[in-house]
Amino acid sequence: MSQSATVQAIGRLAADMQSDGQGDGQSDGQRFVLRGVDGWLQGRTMYGGASSFLAYAAARKARPDLPPLRGAQVGFIAPVGQDMDIAVSVLREGKSVSQIQTNLYCDGALAHRGLWLFGSARQSNGGVAPGTAEGFLPVEEMEPIGSPEGLHFVRNLEIRRAEPRGGLRQGTVRRWVRLKDRDGLDPIGELVLLGDALPPGSIRAMERQGPISSINWSLTLLGDAPTTRDGWWLLETASNHMADGFSSETLRMWNADGVEVMRGLQSVAIFG
Repeated sequence: MSQSATVQAIGRLAADMQSDGQGDGQSDGQRFVLRGVDGWLQGRTMYGGASSFLAYAAARKARPDLPPLRGAQVGFIAPVGQDMDIAVSVLREGKSVSQIQTNLYCDGALAHRGLWLFGSARQSNGGVAPGTAEGFLPVEEMEPIGSPEGLHFVRNLEIRRAEPRGGLRQGTVRRWVRLKDRDGLDPIGELVLLGDALPPGSIRAMERQGPISSINWSLTLLGDAPTTRDGWWLLETASNHMADGFSSETLRMWNADGVEVMRGLQSVAIFG
């Protein structure tokens, strides 16, 4: 699939995703081919939110009849390059819940695996409202943060501070984030694309600069119809424990009114 050297709208990229017409040897298997995905790099690999979004989009294309996404478990196995193949297979389908697996291959090697949990709404036996964020500053009052040059994925985003300097505990990062181009994205896809956008909170506790790498990402959606104002989402990463070259991180995401829409856990490798 041919794409510009400066991909800005990943939603259109996913919309143009082409099936290779072959199954993957498993139930309802389908494979998709993408080439030249070079606008969402993060060092030598694709930003994890972008690779996860493309895997989610492939699952949606293979099975457009699926109910809303409820959660996912993602493994960042190896660097994801510009050219990839995505295999989609159904692990199990029940009356209201479907579990879909996606395998993303680069140069024939498995680089990314996703387990996606889709579930239909049904009558609820009670309820608990989502929590709200505290101590954040309204996005309208905050100045933008600049983006790096080149193909780094952050250039596709607008980022603003969300708290006074020194206002959060050690090992925590919080920012306002929105996509510069979000036309055509479904609301859940937008959360998947943005949910891993911040560096891990442990970067604030590192004694010296060094490389870091996300190993996995487990996420849960709080509702099936997230909304916000003007595309702005409040993101936070916070280290729960950092030692021996690893950090356990909690990832949280709220809308512009501070209502939580997604929560996740992540393991991060810390080098240097």
